[in-house]
Amino acid sequence: MLFKEFMEKLTAIIPTGNEEHNIREVLESVSFADEIMVVDSFSTDNTIAIAKEYTDVILQREYKYSASQKNWAIPQASHQWILLVDADERVTPELKKEIKAVLANPPMDKVAFWIYRMNHFMGKRVRYSGWQNDKVIRLFKRDFCVYEDKMVHAEIKANGPVGFLKSKFYHNTYISLDHHIQKMNRYAAWQARDYDEKVNRLNPFHLIIKPFWGFFKHYVIQMGFRDGIVGLIISYLHAYSIWMRYAKLWLYRRGLK
Repeated sequence: MLFKEFMEKLTAIIPTGNEEHNIREVLESVSFADEIMVVDSFSTDNTIAIAKEYTDVILQREYKYSASQKNWAIPQASHQWILLVDADERVTPELKKEIKAVLANPPMDKVAFWIYRMNHFMGKRVRYSGWQNDKVIRLFKRDFCVYEDKMVHAEIKANGPVGFLKSKFYHNTYISLDHHIQKMNRYAAWQARDYDEKVNRLNPFHLIIKPFWGFFKHYVIQMGFRDGIVGLIISYLHAYSIWMRYAKLWLYRRGLK
């Protein structure tokens, strides 16, 4: 049996922004942490009121982009070990048990751990469609890790070896199709800035071939067809996101929206 007093202490960080539909369940799932830190971008719903039922550590900061928000929060954690969980993720009982085992006997040669995710979309578990190997670094040592400075899809840069946990997050990012498309459009605008220094002159390769290849890769090569209609929708949305990224880049370079 693992006794908490002999374990490394853990800070759970939860970034939020109008997450009243998610916040209670994610906070329940990290209730085993020694400190729960909610990092809020001035929510206008009941997010803060619900969060106060679980923690007194609530920080607020204007949201710029995900990596910026997380890098601002990480140094403020009270404990060396951090578990960062997005509001649409849940720590499963199996993952909780494995994290506690790591904290009870932290490996000297690891400063962070990859955690795989069980993704759900439109009410269905997605087993293929390019999401089957989805993983994120979320359990890490505060003083050895920082997010790369990217507007979208930034990952932890670890100053040391990174291990893997066997258990997975439960992840359900879907609220509605309209909400998902709005999120994709917002990410595309941010990605345009990241890609401005990487991409030279735009041409049909970016706006036609790359979106088509993205669909083919997710639907055929990564077996999205095995996820049925949901796999078809995911593959199409992925192609749309690629097209929108370069369309937004074209507009960004011309000072347009």
